[in-house]
Amino acid sequence: MDKKNYHLMGLILGPFAVIMVLISLGILNPYWTQIIQFALIITISSLGLNLIYGYTGQFSLGHAAFYGLGAYCSAFITKNLHWGYFSFIIGLLSAISLVVVVSFLIGLPILRLKSDYLGIATLGFGIIVKVLLDNADALIPPLGGSRGMLGIPKFTSFPLTYLFFVIAIIVIRNFVFSNVGRACISIREDDIAADCVGVNTTKYKTLGFVFGSVFAGVAGVLYAHLYSFLHPSNFDFLKSIDVLLIVVLGGLGSISGTVIAAIIWTFLLEGLRVVLPPQILDWRLVIYPLLLIIIMVLRPMGLGSGMEFKFLRTSNDKRER
Repeated sequence: MDKKNYHLMGLILGPFAVIMVLISLGILNPYWTQIIQFALIITISSLGLNLIYGYTGQFSLGHAAFYGLGAYCSAFITKNLHWGYFSFIIGLLSAISLVVVVSFLIGLPILRLKSDYLGIATLGFGIIVKVLLDNADALIPPLGGSRGMLGIPKFTSFPLTYLFFVIAIIVIRNFVFSNVGRACISIREDDIAADCVGVNTTKYKTLGFVFGSVFAGVAGVLYAHLYSFLHPSNFDFLKSIDVLLIVVLGGLGSISGTVIAAIIWTFLLEGLRVVLPPQILDWRLVIYPLLLIIIMVLRPMGLGSGMEFKFLRTSNDKRER
C-alpha cells in the first residue's frame, strides 16, 4: 500500500475512531451521537441530490419523496419480519428496488422538461407522495397515515451509518469519473451539444436521476431505523428545500462541499434550536428561500463550486482545493 492509500485510510478511519472513543468514554452522550448520525444521513441524501442537480444539471424539488419512500418501505418490512438484521437487509434492498422503479417511471417522462418546469414537476411529485403517505392507512393500516408510524425496529447504529456514509462518497466519486458520469456532466454543461456528439441525453438524465434518488432512499432507511418513528411531515416540501440548500451552499458538483455543508448545516440548526425560542425558528420558512435566492444570484454554482479535496480528484483533475 503506497503513501497515498495510507493517507486515505487515515482520513476514513480517523474520524470514526475518534468518535467511537468519545462515545465509549461517555463524552458524547446518546443525544449528540444521534445528531452526528443524522448529520451523516442527511449528507448521504444531499450527495444524491448533488448527483442529480450538481453533476447532471436536473433541477429537482422532490428529493424528500424518495427519502420518505425508502423510509416507509423499509419500516413496513422490518415491522412485519422479525428476523433481526436479516429483516433490515431485506427492507434495505426492497426500499432501493422501490425507489429505482418509482424514480425511473417518474424520471423518464418529466426529465424531458427543463429548468423551472422540471422543478415544478418534481415538486408536484413530492406533494403527491406526501399526500399518499398522509392517507396510506386507508389502504395499508400499519403505515399509520397522518398519525405516523410507530414501533420501527432500531437497527441504525453509528458504525452502520458511518459505513454507508463512506460507501456513498466512494460510489459517487467513482460514478462521477466514470464514462456515465462524464456523460452526465456533459449534459449539465450543454445538453444540446452533448446530444449532437452522440450522448443519449434521455438515457443519462434518467440514469443520473435514478442513481441520485437511490441515495435518498438509503438515507430514508437509515433515518427510519434511527428514530423508530415516521410521520409524513418528515418528508414534506421543506425537507427537499433543506437538501437543496445544502447542495447549493456546498457547491454544485462538489462532493467535499456537500459533505462539509451538510454537517455544518445540521449542527448549526441544532445549535439554534437550543439557543433560540421556537417563535424565531419558525421564521426559517422565510429565511431559507431568501438565503437560496441570494446565493443563486451571487454564486449560481454555489459557494463551494470547484472545491474538491485531493483524494476525491483524479490525477488529471486540476481544480484547486
